[in-house]
Amino acid sequence: MWQLDYPWLLLLLPLPWLAFRYLPAYQEARSAVRVPFFGAMSRAVGETPASAGTRSNHWQLWLNVLVWALLLVAVARPVFVEKPIERQQPVRDLMLAIDLSQSMETEDFTNAAGQKINRLAAVKEVVQGFIDKRKDDRLGLIVFGSGAYPQAPLTLDHASLSLLLEDTGIGMAGPNTAIGDAIGLSLKLLDKAHEQEKVLILLTDGNDTSSAITPDHAAEMAAAKGVVIHTIGIGDPTASGEAKVNLQSLQQLAQATGGQFFRAEDRTALDQVYSTLDRLTPHQVKTLSHQPQRELFYWPLGAALVLLTLYHLGALLRPRLAVARQRQEA
Repeated sequence: MWQLDYPWLLLLLPLPWLAFRYLPAYQEARSAVRVPFFGAMSRAVGETPASAGTRSNHWQLWLNVLVWALLLVAVARPVFVEKPIERQQPVRDLMLAIDLSQSMETEDFTNAAGQKINRLAAVKEVVQGFIDKRKDDRLGLIVFGSGAYPQAPLTLDHASLSLLLEDTGIGMAGPNTAIGDAIGLSLKLLDKAHEQEKVLILLTDGNDTSSAITPDHAAEMAAAKGVVIHTIGIGDPTASGEAKVNLQSLQQLAQATGGQFFRAEDRTALDQVYSTLDRLTPHQVKTLSHQPQRELFYWPLGAALVLLTLYHLGALLRPRLAVARQRQEA
């Protein structure tokens, strides 16, 4: 559809009529020769004296009115509004923090074929399915061991994220477990996000032993920033040292930020955990739209110029045509 951006300018349409109605006709003083027998000359040639101007030229009067209306329409900026173009933008940012400590090489998980695989391989398969379901969310990846390292910033390029996830290997971040540092690094990356809802999903099979910041302190910082942490424990709570997962600590981390704690003892339970997380953190998409506009002012402006050009061309050619006609008749 089309519309006028400044329709109030059309209120000026009566202005020429008001000027014509109430302003005196323009008269130009010129030098002239006074002829005492002007009346006899007029009767001899069969012409009647009359006042010049647009008041006696109705065609020019209506042309001026039409040109004025066209110019006003052009200045009012007519535009054609096209169909809205919609663009989707995620309103939730998810950061994945995955433990790559040495204990993740323990083969106590099975794949779909029933073969024994290590914990990291099982995590990769399940996390990959989780990524595939969240096409409209911005996802990031952090890996941690003795330290925490950003593997992928928050991005909508899930293909690259999947490749980076596949390239992760056990021990590449060190043999120990730094849960507090992983949370701290996640908060730093999430601070750059503009969305209000921010979620961290932290998966570990061990106990924090090498963080510069304690997990409890990191959880307090996350709660202050409004970041929700969901924790997943997949280790053995009866083990010792690095291999012992502190389920109570993970549960406290989640509760401190309004998140949930999950225990995944095998691949099926791990898959169910991510299915639950997919329901807890549904991908919410904000649709932005705008309507392109095409300018149409040149149509009425061009019409006004064409009319004026044709009128003045006709005014120039009319006397010449009259003279030519008279010569033909003679």
